[in-house]
Amino acid sequence: MRKVTYGAACSLDGYIARVDNGVDWLRWTDDVQRLTSEYWKAVDTVLMGRKTYEVARASGSGAYPKVDNYVFSRTLTVDPEPQVRLVRENAGDFVAELKRNRGGEICVMGGGELARTLLEAELVDELGVNIHPVLLGQGIPLVPSLPRQIDLELLRFEPLSAGCLYALYRVTRR
Repeated sequence: MRKVTYGAACSLDGYIARVDNGVDWLRWTDDVQRLTSEYWKAVDTVLMGRKTYEVARASGSGAYPKVDNYVFSRTLTVDPEPQVRLVRENAGDFVAELKRNRGGEICVMGGGELARTLLEAELVDELGVNIHPVLLGQGIPLVPSLPRQIDLELLRFEPLSAGCLYALYRVTRR
């Protein structure tokens, strides 16, 4: 079965973006580039919520090259660009089917709301977070309003330059 990883950068107080979706506080360093390159070698599918996709699209193409790109939305009605497939059906059912199919790893990019939905459905296997040394005070949470506790096991921890910390966790099932 394919592995699903939710990957995000977040502030120390758990936000992935400012209230206005701003991410000007992110620090893109050589070691983050190294970690990202290592990870992407195994990925062949990227999942994004509409809001994350729109932020990515505003800075260029919202699609990631050389992988299958899916955007989950209840409001969009057509594929937003040729390399992106719009998914309007239940995210949990769709991702469960993706996991059963052959292929590489699946990356949930950014979007805390999509990550929450997939965590609730017990479809996320790992969480990789690049924790930045900043307190935003408010913003878009890493995972908004989970209805229950989800336990994690630390797999990897690495200090990064610019005061950042990388942590990779496995979701443990009770």
